[in-house]
Amino acid sequence: MSEMVDCARPEAILDDEAVAKQIAQLEARLPIGARPRQLRLRSLLLGMLSCAAEHRPAHLSRVHESLRGLREADKSRLGVIASWHGRAHELTYRQVEYTNDLLCALLAKDHLDGGPSRLLSRLCDALVEASIAGDHKAASSSLAIDWSDLESFSNPPPAKGGCADPEASWGHRKGGGAGEKSELFFGYYFSLATMVHDEHQSAVPELVRQMTLTSCHLDPVPAQVASLEALTASGVVIGDVLADAPCG
Repeated sequence: MSEMVDCARPEAILDDEAVAKQIAQLEARLPIGARPRQLRLRSLLLGMLSCAAEHRPAHLSRVHESLRGLREADKSRLGVIASWHGRAHELTYRQVEYTNDLLCALLAKDHLDGGPSRLLSRLCDALVEASIAGDHKAASSSLAIDWSDLESFSNPPPAKGGCADPEASWGHRKGGGAGEKSELFFGYYFSLATMVHDEHQSAVPELVRQMTLTSCHLDPVPAQVASLEALTASGVVIGDVLADAPCG
């Protein structure tokens, strides 16, 4: 990586009170191995957010690359470089993979049903809310919501069944053009709620305030309603909600 990674903005999100609380609770629930784990959960998430800030997919190899691209002082502070047996040891890809596997196992459901676990929803909701700068949080109480299709990384299952993405399913999508017919796709419904200006008020930055991801065999509307209810329970005031899809 040619340029040093600036971790100031990702760290500001991770240091948000609600996010930091979630991370601390999750870290406390991760299993303890025979030797101390070099990569902490907070640092793993920092690498993921750094990839997102650079508009890069958060593949684990890229997360590892981002963490190794931090300034030397940050690498020592965040555990990317640690002292093992009196020598400096730089984080390996396998260690990134190990911490990620532990987190995925903790956030997973016992039985796959196409929806996120409560722990995963709470963490994602906190991260999204923390991404909104403080001076914009009260700029508007109105939201515009909609869903879109998100294809799976996996090929659809063959006739005999089984594929690399067991929670993905077949769904319908339709383009916005006149006369466009719906078509099948294999993946998920991705829903977003973005900030819009209140009626008769000035324009505001259209920032994402809430998001959900569900398998296509689940109705995306109830999942988004549950997430919006959690948002209001956290103290966020929601006024008008604009939607162009039927909520049945």
